[in-house]
Amino acid sequence: MTTPPFDAPTQLDIQTVSNQLGRQARNVLGIAARCICGAPTVVATAPRLDDGTPFPTMYYLSHPAATAAMSDLEAAQIMPSLQQLVESDEAVGAAYLAAHEQYLADRESIAVVEEIANISAGGMPVRVKCLHALAAHALAAGPGVNPIGDLALARGDWSPLVCECKEYPVDAASAGH
Repeated sequence: MTTPPFDAPTQLDIQTVSNQLGRQARNVLGIAARCICGAPTVVATAPRLDDGTPFPTMYYLSHPAATAAMSDLEAAQIMPSLQQLVESDEAVGAAYLAAHEQYLADRESIAVVEEIANISAGGMPVRVKCLHALAAHALAAGPGVNPIGDLALARGDWSPLVCECKEYPVDAASAGH
C-alpha cells in the first residue's frame, strides 16, 4: 500500500500543532497541509489512537484561524444550503461521494480499522456535518477533490495563502517567515 502524500512531522511541527490545539498533539502521522509560511494547517492522524480508540478523522484542521473561519460559517448556518447542493446537484453529489471514497482509501493505506470501515469525516458521502473536517480534507487533498470543503474554504474569511501564524512558535528560518 502507498501512503498519502504528507510531510513527516518534525519536533517543531508537533510543538506548533500542540500550541495550535491548546493540548499535546497525539498520533500525528504527518502534516497534510501547511500555511504559506510553512506552519502546520492540517495534520494527518492515525486511524487508531495509541490507546486503541478508532479515530475516523484522518485529516484534522489544526490552524486556529482556519478553525475559527469554519466555526463562523457553521454559526452562520450555511450547512443546510451546502446539504441541499449535495442532494440537488448530481455532479456535486457524485464528487462528494468520490471525495468520501478517496478519504477512505487514504486512511486505509495507513491501516484498516474495522470499527470505522466506510466512515470518513464531515458527514460524507451524503451529509454535510462538519466543515472543519471537510475543509481539512480539501486542504490535504488539494482543490477539486472535495467540493463542499472547497466551497467552505472559498466562503470563509481565512486563506492558506495569507499567513496568520505570528503568534505561534514557528522557527522563522525553517518556516519561511
